[in-house]
Amino acid sequence: MTATAAPLTQAATTGSSGTLRPLVLAQFLCSYAASSLNVAISAIAGDLGTNVTGVQTAITVFTLTMAALMIPGSKLTDILGRKRCFVIGLAIYGVGALVASVSQGLVGLTVGYSLLQGIGTALLIPPVYILATIFYTDMATRARAFGAISAAAGVGAALGPLVGGLITTSTSWRVSFVLQAALVVGIVVLARVIQDVRPKADTVPRFDLTGAVESAAGLSFVVVGLLLTGTYGWVTSLQDFAIGDTVLISQGGISPLWLFEAIGFVLLWAFWRHIGSVERAGGEPLLHTRMLGNRVANLGLVTQHLQWLILLGVSFVVSVFLQTARGYNAVQTGLILTPATIGILASSMLAERMAKRRAQAAVVRGGFILTAVGLVLLLVFVDATSNVLTFVPGLLAIGLGVGAMLTASVNVVQSSFPEADQGEISGLSRSVSNLGSSVGVALAGSVLVSPLVSGNQGYALALVVLTVFALIGVATAWLGPRGLRESAIQAHRTAAQAASASSGKGGLRRAG
Repeated sequence: MTATAAPLTQAATTGSSGTLRPLVLAQFLCSYAASSLNVAISAIAGDLGTNVTGVQTAITVFTLTMAALMIPGSKLTDILGRKRCFVIGLAIYGVGALVASVSQGLVGLTVGYSLLQGIGTALLIPPVYILATIFYTDMATRARAFGAISAAAGVGAALGPLVGGLITTSTSWRVSFVLQAALVVGIVVLARVIQDVRPKADTVPRFDLTGAVESAAGLSFVVVGLLLTGTYGWVTSLQDFAIGDTVLISQGGISPLWLFEAIGFVLLWAFWRHIGSVERAGGEPLLHTRMLGNRVANLGLVTQHLQWLILLGVSFVVSVFLQTARGYNAVQTGLILTPATIGILASSMLAERMAKRRAQAAVVRGGFILTAVGLVLLLVFVDATSNVLTFVPGLLAIGLGVGAMLTASVNVVQSSFPEADQGEISGLSRSVSNLGSSVGVALAGSVLVSPLVSGNQGYALALVVLTVFALIGVATAWLGPRGLRESAIQAHRTAAQAASASSGKGGLRRAG
């Protein structure tokens, strides 16, 4: 299906600080929401008359909703338009924040935070990356844009515990949701400058409901299985796994992880078969199979997954260590994690310069190596009685490394596909990243309570495991340095040709 877009103005095709600002703030907002509640769990539980497990479940459902709906949400950008999807997502997110702020029980919190804010995030995040890709057409300026967005993601996740702790301690956890709703209003106002032109097709693409259900259900089972490892373990079940009064797996049996993963992979296999069948019939699937046929993009997706696994894993491990072994409160913990935030900011600000001087693969490799060095520094210098300054070198190195490669990996993945495919690859990319976050927290949590270690040894073992993943990241980035460099050059040429064609013809032709 071919559609002709209305002529694009220069403002619509060229990025500016005004265009980028709402995208950066939106990414910060969603990353903040994902981490800020962790330090307020006890306060929320007491206020709502529930327990810690109930609030943790609400946080889990938020993560699950995001991961499961990110691909369907990205597909809606091709149907509703990028800016429209962005604003609708913000509106749903803002309503969810207000519902959560006035909730009187766990149900209200779950509806507002877990469901509405999760759905809003799944709708608004894909347009952030799509718009940045199409507004910034050369590799260097695109790296600058993704650098700012990646910095917002990392800083939002890192500052969430600190800011959330300060708000909860000084006022109430409800104020945090009110402030999120206020920020949503500001972002919507700033988004008025975005001039995204949706191609006007003779027939609007049909939404692949079957594919959406299969992909969402498959990802849900995969994520839930990973999150259950903190309670039931990775190999054998640490306690009975029951639904209602029916025990499905007895203590000592196989971990529920494998049951959920098996169901999840069967559903994802059915999804893969479905989209292939729709393509062969000439229809419009939720996700085209070519999205997984680009070797360079696939390597970038793997590195994205590993980066978020490491970042969230380190944040979880260090936070738990500081609060249990050192006895620090939420605010003190957030302050000690500040070097990582500074590192992410610093390297993200240098993204454009690094894109001009280095192949993106080299930046990713260097980021993983620097991250591994940071993890080793934490292992060598930090113990239960060491000075708090011993955390600084390791956390700073991790922040610098992660900040550099987050930008480069996103740049590689998004630049590997033409403008017509940005909706689909953006959703796939965000799903992979969210999956990495879930794996990182689940993996770190299960290692910390592993029966193989005792005391603070769990902290050391978790860092060792994360270091291994950092080295896997180095190896992955090394697999395709030539391809990654050529991808960057080709993306630059394609963007330049597209810009030239647009200025010469006053419009764009797009395959739908």
